[in-house]
This record gives sequence, structure tokens and C-alpha cells, in this order.
Amino acid sequence: MKIPYSQAAQHLGSSAVREILKLTQGGNIISLAGGLPAEETFPLEAVREAYAQALSVDASALQYGLTEGYTPLREAVAARLTAQGIPAGADDLLLTTGSQQAIDLVCKMLLDPGDAVLVEAPTYLAALQVLGSYRAAIHAVESDDEGMLPDHLERQILQWKAKLLYAVPTFNNPTGATWSRKRREQVLELCRKYGVLILEDNPYGEIAFDETPGARPPAIAGLDRSSGGESIVVYTGTFSKIVAPALRTGWLVGPQELIRTVAKAKQAADLHSSTIDQRALYELLQRFDLDGHIRRISREYHARMLRLASGLRASALPDAAFREPAGGMFLWLALAGHIRTAELLPYAVEQGVAFVPGEVFYAAGPLHNTMRLNFTHTPPELVPLAISRLEQAVAQYDAHRRTEARA
Repeated sequence: MKIPYSQAAQHLGSSAVREILKLTQGGNIISLAGGLPAEETFPLEAVREAYAQALSVDASALQYGLTEGYTPLREAVAARLTAQGIPAGADDLLLTTGSQQAIDLVCKMLLDPGDAVLVEAPTYLAALQVLGSYRAAIHAVESDDEGMLPDHLERQILQWKAKLLYAVPTFNNPTGATWSRKRREQVLELCRKYGVLILEDNPYGEIAFDETPGARPPAIAGLDRSSGGESIVVYTGTFSKIVAPALRTGWLVGPQELIRTVAKAKQAADLHSSTIDQRALYELLQRFDLDGHIRRISREYHARMLRLASGLRASALPDAAFREPAGGMFLWLALAGHIRTAELLPYAVEQGVAFVPGEVFYAAGPLHNTMRLNFTHTPPELVPLAISRLEQAVAQYDAHRRTEARA
């Protein structure tokens, strides 16, 4: 029989990143595509001990738990956020199955078909998937090196009567860019003025290459919650990048009314996230120097980014242009204008290297000559080979174009 899919299912696109990852399984492909942390940085022994400790107390670690999440872990996360300048208590916080679930639950509770949502251009691909599944009307806001342009943001809010703004303002996925403090304040002020809720996604913010105190701008959520007014920012983060992705534990912070409403949606979706993972994370936070671990992986990722950047500068890639990110996991590369990276990708895979074409990160009006490169997962000694393979792929691509032009 023909399966009677819902309209939501019909609007759910597949992830280009996941499809590319399928292509890179096995064989000799060097993947710069996925947003994967380096496995050799995982605190394996500390995690092993944390699970052992969680299971040593009693059998409740294997029992059903609260939808909102394990209370001691919520308190610990709230304390970390408060120390980072985002005042929060356990009742302001919901634990989720990764920050991806947090994005989905917020959108599920806030958006009706046709509701206008404003995003960066480019923005996180999986957020576009979620917004599309709820049939939101997605509109991009122009940006410069400091973040969203306030004048264009205001025009977009008024033109589309925007309900929600989604942004990754710190070490953005896919560009690696970071908004200035001034631009964060301007965006917050405009959204307050027009009653637009902000969903601030910050999975990479703690992976900062400059360890100088105050080097990173404050989170928009911190500016919002410290202002004394009614909160309009919903903030999500995750342990995936700073401990390990397999733990699938993220958090959502926001007005308590919204947290209670989103908790109902989570209860309907999965009852609660993994109890044993939450218990183990709590034990890890009690016994492990997580901040020291984050500093170590940040230094390692900084070195890997510099190696990739150096290789790209020395390469024969045509008109290669990029900015070094100040943290996170990604570098955004633009090539000569005639190159369409979605068409280049098959040549690259044939040569043994993979990336994500930039066009998939745009709601509209993509720059086709761009690509996202991940610098955290690939062993540094393979980076020169990856760049060489990319050069060969571009040469093949250009040769094929010349052949077609003569035909």
C-alpha cells in the first residue's frame, strides 16, 4: 500500500552531512565533512569510572527518571552556566537528548505552519531541517564580520512578522564566525522591541582558542538574563563536543513557563533522556576536571585548525579564501566563483577526500562556491594529503568543464 505520510514527514529533508558520511565509510577517504570531535581526546578512563560510580550506588541508575532530567545534574549544569555568566537554576533547565532534541522540542511547541523564523546565512543545516519539518517560513538575515546586520534584521522582523530568531553566534556552524558583543546587544534589543523569541544554539562556545579572560563575547542568554527584564532567549548547549557525543546529553535553558511546556513535549516524545548517562555525567562533573579537559582539547583543535589553514594558504586551490575561526570545529572555505562545490564533491570523493558543500547551509540564495571543512577529527598528519586530493579534484572538475565547453 502507499504509505499515507503526514505533511510534516513530506517536508522533512535528509541531512546532506549524513549522506556524505555514508560515502566516507570504509575505503581510503579522508573526511573533512562531519562535525566529529577527535576520538583520541575523549576522557575514556574518566568516563569509565563515572559509569562505574553511577552503577555502584544502587539500581536506580537503571530506572525511569524525571522528564526534566536528573536533578543533581541539572543543578550542576545550572551552576556551570551561572559561572559562565548565564544565571540559571535547576528549574530553568531541561536536560535533552543532545541539543538537537532541544531545537526540535522548542520548534514543536512554538511554531505553526507558515510562522516566520529568521536565521543567519549560512546557518546550521540540521536546524533548517527541523524548521522545514514544522513548515516554518524561513528567512535569512544578512550578516557581516560582527554578526547579523541590525538594519536588515529589523526590516525582516517587520516584513515577515517574525516569531523566532535562531542563531549560532559563537563559533558558528558552518562558518566558525563569532558575533561581537555590540551586535549581540543590538539583536537582543531589537528582538525585545518587537517581541521575537531568540533560540541561541551554543554547542561549540567552550572550545575557544584564546584562553584570555573576557576574550569571548558573553552569550546572548547571559545579556538577556542579567538585564533584569523578562527573558526572551532560549539557550541550548551540549556535552557532545566537550565530553563525548555518544552520551547524547544536552540542555535547554529558558523562562520557566516555556521549560514546563517543552517538558510536556519531551514527555510525549521519549519520557526522559537516558538515566544512566545523566547519572554518569553527574559523577564525571564531581570527579573530573572538565574545565582543564576543555582547555586541552581547545589547544589541540587550535593546532589542527592552524595546520589546515597553513595548508590551504600554500595550496594551488583557485582563489581560496577563508577566515581563521577563533574556536569551534569548522573552517568556511570559498573557492573561485565558477566552482560549484556540490558538483565538485563527486570528484573529491573519487580522489579520496570529502567536505560539505556550502549551499546546503542556506535557507535561500546560497553561495555555490563555498564548503565547510571540519578540522577536529582528521589526524593532523593526513591534512596535507587531504588538501592535495582536493587540489586534484578541482583540476579534474575544471578539466571536465573545459571538455564540456568545447563539445
